[in-house]
Amino acid sequence: MTEIAESGGELQRGIELFQLKQWNLALQEFLQVKFENLDTGETMELTYYLGLCYAKLEQYNDALLHLEKVITAGWNPLRTYQCRMTLAYIYVMTDRSKMAEFELARLVSGGFESAQLYTAMAYVAWDQGRLKKAVELYEKALKIDAESTTAMNGLGYILVDTGMDVSRGIRYCRQAVERNPRNAAYLDSLGWAYFKSGDPAEAGRWLRRALELAPREREIQNHMRTVAGEAT
Repeated sequence: MTEIAESGGELQRGIELFQLKQWNLALQEFLQVKFENLDTGETMELTYYLGLCYAKLEQYNDALLHLEKVITAGWNPLRTYQCRMTLAYIYVMTDRSKMAEFELARLVSGGFESAQLYTAMAYVAWDQGRLKKAVELYEKALKIDAESTTAMNGLGYILVDTGMDVSRGIRYCRQAVERNPRNAAYLDSLGWAYFKSGDPAEAGRWLRRALELAPREREIQNHMRTVAGEAT
């Protein structure tokens, strides 16, 4: 009885640490839990959180192993949705966009619909060079959640980067920054939007803010170099 209680306590402490974004500490707690002392639901919950911790720590092979176990078990529809979303993210980060597309398509065919899902699908389409499809999917996301800053930023960036509709793209990028002014990716998109509109001075102002927040981000560095070169 004592071992069972301790296992439950470690699981709960791990979940609390995970919610505090202390991924390493959460993982340490989860790894101390003895599976044999858990019921089926607790076992699946532990497997789920192990998968998420490994994903957050970029230990993707371990993450895939645990997340796929949760999906295969068919234990909880919400957890299945979250696992497939995380799998898609991992596949994008590891340059396997076709596999990401497959996971997201499975969610759509299963009747799931959310702004987050359409935003993820839009990013995959953009990564594959299907720009019109990406725009369509970002617009779907915004119809579901008009306050989705991820969708605003993604749509705005594509519109300005491709020249499809620069003025509309700037509006979306500005809206994303207004809602989250300390997001380096959003600041970068807005800076790039101004550059594409022919205003390198304004572009530099926003890109410098982005670099202050994320000085090692390569895309922001590249945009800043391009804008600086144009200005000189």
